[in-house]
Amino acid sequence: MRSGLSIAKNIEAMDFLVRQAASEGANYIQTPEMTGIVQKNRKGLFSEIVSQEDDLLVKHAAQLSKELGIWLHIGSHAILVGEEKAANRAFLFNPSGELVTTYDKIHMFDVDLDNGESWRESKVYQPGEKSCLVEVDDFKLGLSICYDIRFPHLYREYALAGAEVLTGPAAFTRQTGRAHWHILQRSRAIENGAFVISAAQGGDHEDGRETYGHSMIINPWGEVLAELAHEEPGFISAEIELSEVKQARQRIPNLMNAREFKLECVS
Repeated sequence: MRSGLSIAKNIEAMDFLVRQAASEGANYIQTPEMTGIVQKNRKGLFSEIVSQEDDLLVKHAAQLSKELGIWLHIGSHAILVGEEKAANRAFLFNPSGELVTTYDKIHMFDVDLDNGESWRESKVYQPGEKSCLVEVDDFKLGLSICYDIRFPHLYREYALAGAEVLTGPAAFTRQTGRAHWHILQRSRAIENGAFVISAAQGGDHEDGRETYGHSMIINPWGEVLAELAHEEPGFISAEIELSEVKQARQRIPNLMNAREFKLECVS
């Protein structure tokens, strides 16, 4: 997607793409981080967002998942959780339109990039404190959002708990995406012998943000099953064979071979 400042328009864009994907047989569909609004101006953001109970995107996603009979994973949306505080929250709806679970982004993107961009997510968003592993039909899905992808221990815990599919919906900056996006996606898949599915924002946004796009689906051997290899709106799809998870973990049993150790510093 290329979400902008209007939640209503972003819902319309999401609806169009989700329906397209469902018409081609998709039964699990994921949208990017900040599906509902991409707005880096703090005042502008808080003038638009509301509580989860009152949010139009959440209500529409519930109706859409039920109508289409799909699992709909809203990669994330900004939700008001307190005075001048938001959550960067993912939502997962089942084919009955029920909200199965939510996940709040744990790791805040507080960085100064060498191209002059500066981001302080912690000034706006309240960090999540819990990871979330959820059963989707016959597989286990680990939830994360964007910057989380740089923290391998989160995904390792998911894999050790039985996750076969890991997710990383994102709004990667164009600069960091060009440098690290593909490597990070494939690394998390290889390290954990799991599928990685990451929908992404792409292009030049109304608020001046520039995102990398390149939504990806990676198999447990680190191979790219599908990629939207540009920044334009659209969707990709792939069939997932869960047996590949077991095969990958048998070929490289690093999850079983890990050992505890002590750090020794020598000076």
